[in-house]
Amino acid sequence: MESISPNIFVKNMDETIKFYEQLEFKLTMRVPNEGDLVWAMMTNGNVVFMFQTLESLGDDLPEISRQEGGSLLLYIQLKEIRQYHDRIENKVRILKGLEKTFYGATEFSIRDINGYILTFAENEG
Repeated sequence: MESISPNIFVKNMDETIKFYEQLEFKLTMRVPNEGDLVWAMMTNGNVVFMFQTLESLGDDLPEISRQEGGSLLLYIQLKEIRQYHDRIENKVRILKGLEKTFYGATEFSIRDINGYILTFAENEG
């Protein structure tokens, strides 16, 4: 195995892209190239997220939950967490502010516009 890139199901692609651009992600691929998007890839450093509309799957995978947010927390490691937190804190809703955990990481958490929880973390040493 070489990598994992979550494919996150969303209600509104345009709003999702705008939200993740506030988190400094860049749109790197999209389908279709013109018109209403059904799939997009966004990256920030080595972190890759794919976003897809549930409608684009049709009935191909009925086992996929249609519940908003699901039971999923995306744990993202980065460097310079305090500076990143300061750059985005007025653009998103912080659920849990910067704090040092018992296992030595500094973390904070937000909820994205699709109900998913993103926890950003850095092992500051």
